[in-house]
Amino acid sequence: MTTLSSSILMNLENQAIELPSWAFGNSGTRFRVFGTPGTPRDPYEKVADAAQVNRYTALAPSVALHIPWDKVKSYDDLRAHADDLGVSLGTINSNTFQDEDYKFGALTHHDDSIRQKAIDHHFECIDIMHATGSRDLKIWLAEGSNYPGQNDMRARQDRLHDSLRQIYARLGDEQRLVLEYKFFEPAFYHTDVPDWGTSYAQVASLGEKAMVCLDTGHHAPGTNIEFIVMQLLRLGKLGSFDFNSRFYADDDLIVGAADPFQLFRILFEVIRGGGLNNPEVAFMLDQCHNIEDKIPGQIRSVLNVQEMTARALLVDREALDAAQSRNDVLAANAIFMDAFYTDVRPTLAQWRESRGLPADPMAAYAASGYQQHIAAERVGGTQAGWGA
Repeated sequence: MTTLSSSILMNLENQAIELPSWAFGNSGTRFRVFGTPGTPRDPYEKVADAAQVNRYTALAPSVALHIPWDKVKSYDDLRAHADDLGVSLGTINSNTFQDEDYKFGALTHHDDSIRQKAIDHHFECIDIMHATGSRDLKIWLAEGSNYPGQNDMRARQDRLHDSLRQIYARLGDEQRLVLEYKFFEPAFYHTDVPDWGTSYAQVASLGEKAMVCLDTGHHAPGTNIEFIVMQLLRLGKLGSFDFNSRFYADDDLIVGAADPFQLFRILFEVIRGGGLNNPEVAFMLDQCHNIEDKIPGQIRSVLNVQEMTARALLVDREALDAAQSRNDVLAANAIFMDAFYTDVRPTLAQWRESRGLPADPMAAYAASGYQQHIAAERVGGTQAGWGA
């Protein structure tokens, strides 16, 4: 069985992966959202389900909220509810992609009144951050155009900068703005923030408290995502990850499901660049569980990240540096691949038990009866899903 050094185990013990509240709601394809028994009906039940993931893995101590999907009357009460369950409230995600007014843009809209409405929404999100104790405001924009000539692309960038500048100015001293990018969808001719370079250009002009969010599913096929990770860490602008998997587009599947080796390569660059357990680089999941149960799906996800982190930490950096310096291509690749192919699962299971955690969190959750309990208890009301 593979031995993990004390320094590797310490890194793994300190690892934290934020969960998205919306992952516990119903989701599906473009054509249908599927309901499942026990789905949360409000943010309190979402937080309770997220706490189950942390209970069995000790990997998920915080829960991100999505506004207005997770609006409540009292954020103090929601915060106390999370504390009682052993988790905290994390990133606040804004939403300017479901209101009818935002059909042709929000922070980029040519109509000043609509743009101000979108800015005001972010001001509200910042007020919520003060109440929840959240540090990061994450912005993803479903904005762009479908046809050549439809919009003035440069003017939209100027308006975006002005909108972000106003939002940035409202942040508290310890708060950050994190700008996500997406290759395409729902705009098909041009997207206002389609890549890491555009996101970087926008946040770099704002100041030190503005960062880039990298969603692992938001890239063109064949993109070297670990290169982007390296570059953003090098530039000091990688603020957070949204971990998931994709086969074709932004599929939001369980992280590591489509390409475990890619996840390994990304985490190697995170470690190489000083991003592991760095408070300035937040790890978060951004996934939808369309056909599988939500809580086990999230447990599997955080365990996948933990396993690939352990493998990436096994890379013999000294030997790798030596092979690289003498241009020994095959030796360098072999060192890299040896770490990736190492099965750390038995060692991690044993280590979990030594910390009072179940060796197999998936099996422990299944045996707990929690899934059956919420299915029987959560009857009536409206299940949470996209838009709620």
